[in-house]
Amino acid sequence: MAALIELKDVTKEFNGQVVLRGIDLVIEPNEFVTLLGPSGCGKTTTLRIIGGFIEASEGEVIFDGKDMNLIPVHKRPTNTVFQRYALFPHLDVFENVAFGLRVKDKNIEQKKVINKIKTDFSKQENELKNKFRQAKLEFKSLGLPKNELREKELQLKNDLIKELNALKEINESKIMEIKQTFINNKDFEQLIKNKVTKYLKMVGLEGFENRAVHQLSGGQQQRVAIARALINEPKVLLLDEPLAALDLKLRQEMQYELKELQRSAGITFIFVTHDQEEALTMSDKIVVMNHGEIQQVGSPEDIYNEPINTFVAKFIGESNIIPGIMKDDYLVSFDNKDYKCVDYGFAKNQKVDVVIRPEDIDIVEVGKGLLTGEVDSVAFKGVHYEIDVITKDRIYTIHTTDYSALGSKVDITFNPEDIHVMEES
Repeated sequence: MAALIELKDVTKEFNGQVVLRGIDLVIEPNEFVTLLGPSGCGKTTTLRIIGGFIEASEGEVIFDGKDMNLIPVHKRPTNTVFQRYALFPHLDVFENVAFGLRVKDKNIEQKKVINKIKTDFSKQENELKNKFRQAKLEFKSLGLPKNELREKELQLKNDLIKELNALKEINESKIMEIKQTFINNKDFEQLIKNKVTKYLKMVGLEGFENRAVHQLSGGQQQRVAIARALINEPKVLLLDEPLAALDLKLRQEMQYELKELQRSAGITFIFVTHDQEEALTMSDKIVVMNHGEIQQVGSPEDIYNEPINTFVAKFIGESNIIPGIMKDDYLVSFDNKDYKCVDYGFAKNQKVDVVIRPEDIDIVEVGKGLLTGEVDSVAFKGVHYEIDVITKDRIYTIHTTDYSALGSKVDITFNPEDIHVMEES
């Protein structure tokens, strides 16, 4: 499948400060892509470059194989939902959603075709005139008598006029046919009503058409903003931290709704957030960024289970990160012990970082595990306990549904597939 969007070596500077450092990214059609990272990592700048709100200092932004660097915002196949939604307080829900259709020429597609017909006619007209001039020069080069030359030139001119008139008649007929398809104001209002109803139903706000926006909850306002962005049927919807202003419960509900909306709309969503839960819940592809660079691109499962470096491991979920030595393929040493693992391809005795996720460690009776320690803290998190166990070398954080008493002696254990080995940071 051909890429929908490609960023090639995109760099951005503000007043001499580099905020994007030559990023490369490919986005496929109908993907839910999340740009994830801490504040100042460059994710919103990347989104704004894709949308055309700011220009890249260097590099290419390509949509469907076409360079978009000089294409303005309103001519790009994108629409944007901002963090504060930017709804019009003086318009009701219906008119907020309909706004994009009203400001757009109702016959814009037909007018584009007409402009192309006129442009093609102008090219054909110039070709015929050049052909006429060339023929005149050839007759003159023959050294014909004046009267004969005048007759031939007159015949050429008459032929040119006939061809031009015939061409003009054909084009005018085509234009007239297209103009007959122009939608009138009455039909346009019906079209607006149908589309607004369709997209309000899609976002779960059917029946809210006449509601003032100040009477809506935060989640409802967000849905209005999304419906307004979708109604012009962009190829790409850009969402700049649209859940940030919502409370926790509503934010969690909207994560699932946004993913379902993306599926039903059948378009690409590019979503900016610093919240790892949002990224893991909604995304087909996560782009982890830091200091203006892309750290890792992959599915939520890849990013979580196979972080490429310490930054990704720490930023996505909680991790126990331990310095170690890769003694051989499938054998790593840390905390003065050797452990079997599933990683390979490192140099012998290479220094590495070892990642073990808290949920991959089990607490067992003393003598039945790999390491012995003491429970240092216990915190109830609702669906699990977060328990810190101190061994002789370090503290391990464990997520488990089984309670262990503070101060108790325990063993911890994990499997070879729970150990993830990375290059040393």
